[in-house]
Amino acid sequence: MDEQIELWHERLGHMNFRDLRTLGKFNCVRGLPKLGKKANGICGPCQQGKQTKSMHKKGKYLTTKEPLELLHMDLMGPMQTESLGGKRYIFVCVDDFSRFTWTYFLREKSETFDKFKMLCNKIQNEMNSNIKSIKRIRSDHGREFENATFETFCNGLGISHEFSAPRTPQQNGVVERKNRVLQEMARVMLLSNNVPRNLWAEAINTACYIGNRVFLRPGTRNTSYELWKGKRPNVSYFHTFGSKCYILNDRDQLGKFDAKSDEGIFIGYALNSRAYRVFNLKTLSVMESSNVVFDDTRLKSNDHEEEVIFSDGSPLEEVVVSPNVGTSNVNNNDTQPIDRVPLLDSKEPAPWVRKLHDKEDIIGEVNEGVRTRRQLANLISYTCYTSQIEPKKVEEALNDEFWVLAMQEELSQFERNEVWTLVPRPKTTNVIGTKWIFRNKSDEDGNIVRNKARLVAQGYSQIEGIDFEETFAPVARLESIRLLLSISCVHKFKLHQMDVKSAFLNGFLQEEVFVEQPKGFVDAHHPNHVYRLKKALYGLKQAPRAWYERLTQFLVDNNYTRGSVDKTLFIKRDNDELFIAQIYVDDIVFGSTNNTKVQQFVDVMSLEFEMSLVGELSYFLGLQIRQMHDGIFITQAKYAKNLVKKFGLEKAKHCDTPMSTTLKLSKDASGKSVEQTLYRGMIGSLLYLTASRPDISLVWVCVLGTKRILRSPTSLP
Repeated sequence: MDEQIELWHERLGHMNFRDLRTLGKFNCVRGLPKLGKKANGICGPCQQGKQTKSMHKKGKYLTTKEPLELLHMDLMGPMQTESLGGKRYIFVCVDDFSRFTWTYFLREKSETFDKFKMLCNKIQNEMNSNIKSIKRIRSDHGREFENATFETFCNGLGISHEFSAPRTPQQNGVVERKNRVLQEMARVMLLSNNVPRNLWAEAINTACYIGNRVFLRPGTRNTSYELWKGKRPNVSYFHTFGSKCYILNDRDQLGKFDAKSDEGIFIGYALNSRAYRVFNLKTLSVMESSNVVFDDTRLKSNDHEEEVIFSDGSPLEEVVVSPNVGTSNVNNNDTQPIDRVPLLDSKEPAPWVRKLHDKEDIIGEVNEGVRTRRQLANLISYTCYTSQIEPKKVEEALNDEFWVLAMQEELSQFERNEVWTLVPRPKTTNVIGTKWIFRNKSDEDGNIVRNKARLVAQGYSQIEGIDFEETFAPVARLESIRLLLSISCVHKFKLHQMDVKSAFLNGFLQEEVFVEQPKGFVDAHHPNHVYRLKKALYGLKQAPRAWYERLTQFLVDNNYTRGSVDKTLFIKRDNDELFIAQIYVDDIVFGSTNNTKVQQFVDVMSLEFEMSLVGELSYFLGLQIRQMHDGIFITQAKYAKNLVKKFGLEKAKHCDTPMSTTLKLSKDASGKSVEQTLYRGMIGSLLYLTASRPDISLVWVCVLGTKRILRSPTSLP
């Protein structure tokens, strides 16, 4: 009997034993047998995850009489660890009457209103009632809740928005307590089965799913699910979070003697289908499948066949991996990533330590670098939640869920920045076409970290004097960046970097410009309408200048002085303290002798623009930068490898060719002519490589000393 109650205790997210026995005794849910008492009543992981100081008793009474009479809302975050999907906040909403709970995950606080609207639509469809049935909502005074957009929306629907008093979370205690319950359940489930911390978002989702179905509403013997749905929940299909499982491989064409199933880790329940969410250790992807067999008996074994790579708790550096990491393809139709939000880092090491590196990561080709545990972890996490393919056509992107999300994110930026307005097509005005551009964003190690979809205007169809006037905008020179690095070395301060999300969308237009609706996202009610631009769009000839003028004016208004020679340099001096920032379109490199000035700059920029990638300078314009206490190290290893691949030299042999610096190059009359554009591209690429490789700067001799070689290059015999 002790073993049975302990197993159900773990299956139900480490629910406390008293409530667990109550569920079975009164038959509150289907599929749960009657359970006896546990001998000692203590669970080690529960004590680790839940133990607190003694609490004051609270009164048990109902303040509402029906669902939707009052919704409690709160935002948790930012979390110390970023989720695999890049989320840092959790939007939690609790119905006061039923205590039914919803959770949404956000990258930024500014997304709170969009998630609230999404929740309202979900409730409207689920309850089959008018959305005005929501009578009151209660939140704190956070800017994400107390703003004009939120107020207008609530007033339009007749929703009363109540606020708790400043620094008095007790007045919104229902959701505050729910936040703690969700975090405790997730933390315990992660600790109990040594699940990597970066899967905490799945744990939060599972905790919310379980809680809605098993927690009894205070003062009643009904679960939140029953009060909300009107029927008792079924928990017979529940399994222990983090348990080993086997997933039927019904996606691939298998051979006669191939394994029919893949090993995985159970991480939750699908919300929109009768399926389980599992982490496939073969494909290294999150999947939803109903064909899963669970092995709950192996939970407490320390000899895991599957091992997990972990690091020091940095974002996106802990992932589940199988012992033989290969190049398995991920089927997009079976893989459905969700938004995630990180838990606070545990002081204990991250889970399931891999005792040995794979041999191929230690002993490989002598001309290849060693792949470290952290690099391999990054590679796997990026592979799970990004598409590795750059689509060439819009039709290809629309069939890939990762790229559809990227396109939706781009259009959401347009809405937030109020870039355009849908209007009837003008009869006499030029309408510019639009085009989707798809690019995979990589880090300094070459791992794909983000799928970026960019909607651009086909600026070649613009008419000068009508659609645009001035177009020039200065950009920082590479020499300026190197000089800035030198200054930071001399003054011994760290440089930081950040970029402005969709920077060109912040530039104001002086001209009246119309563009076509983007392919794949044409308004169904007004397919012939066009968008009138209020702000600049990528691809417009005047877009760089519009953004530069907007940013310059903003910085000058905030007492930053623009350089007299380099117009992309901004400085602020305060006695002996120096702040300096270098602008390259939407990328900003900055630093100061006083760290307070750095934070002030970040705060000022964040108030006006949506920022991302705030951190120490590590990768900029193809330069891999390491800032150390005794100097700054610059390399272009990634750029050099890309050049070798770009020009098809992967299999070329290298050799040492000492050369006299006084050699005069002349035209080779007997050589065979080669393609000029390709040759010039090689020379230009090598010139950029001299930023960190001055030893190959002899290329300048080839270009500047004998320009005729560029006009008629020839190949070696």
